[in-house]
Amino acid sequence: MENFTDKVVVIPGGATGIGFGFARAFGAEGAKIVLAGRRENRLQEAIANLEKLGVEATYKVTDVSQSDQVEALADYAWDWKGHVDVIINNAGVMVDHAPVLEMPIEDFERIFAVNFYSVVWGSKIFGRRFLEQGTPAAIYNVGSENSLFHGTPLNGVYVATKHSVFAITQSLYEELPDFIDVGLICPGFVVSELGPEENMQHGMPTDEFIAKAMPQLKAGEFFVVSHAYNMVPITERFEMLKRAYEKYAPRYDGDQQYDVRTVIKPVLEEKSGVKLRELC
Repeated sequence: MENFTDKVVVIPGGATGIGFGFARAFGAEGAKIVLAGRRENRLQEAIANLEKLGVEATYKVTDVSQSDQVEALADYAWDWKGHVDVIINNAGVMVDHAPVLEMPIEDFERIFAVNFYSVVWGSKIFGRRFLEQGTPAAIYNVGSENSLFHGTPLNGVYVATKHSVFAITQSLYEELPDFIDVGLICPGFVVSELGPEENMQHGMPTDEFIAKAMPQLKAGEFFVVSHAYNMVPITERFEMLKRAYEKYAPRYDGDQQYDVRTVIKPVLEEKSGVKLRELC
């Protein structure tokens, strides 16, 4: 989607950090902004700051881990202007770093409720309405460099949520028609309120990240990337896999005979009636 003028953009988790950075950037492009989150005072502050910049914006207090509240957010957003064009599923939380064996199961449940299920609810509820609306739209899910590799040690559950966001976003990309853009936003270390200030202050400035991301969104890219050094761990992961396959499962003529995608994709397309699009 190249032009965001007069588009309605909904941003869960948009009161601070990357979400608010996107709110300012889309607002500067002429979009109308709907912010959502649990802290009404921060939402009100964000709306006031957007209005000072001449951005038309509103908010709704929402716990995006709850499907009924996301449904209510969609009702509110459509009632406001009669249409919605973009959702950025940005809400996220962090838990204390700990080894997997020592991390309380409650932390697993809490972080998946926000980091993963809020993306599921936002994508499903808004995506269905985008299909009914039938006009160009976009679903952007905020993953992480942790969607691509294990970026932070002693933080397996957070990394797991971001791997899961990658998986659901790629499925959406393949399943939805071309008039709905789908993208995975992969920030690395960016200044935000996600973690302790003494750590987060060392990240990429939010405005620098947003300046890198916005042209990619306009270009309809699936992977929205930012931190150049990420190619080091990405390459390390790929090379580790490559060595394993070359040693224990090298390519051979006709090896696609057991490839599940080669075998199953045509069957699924025929059964579902959905023509899947390729990522590459």
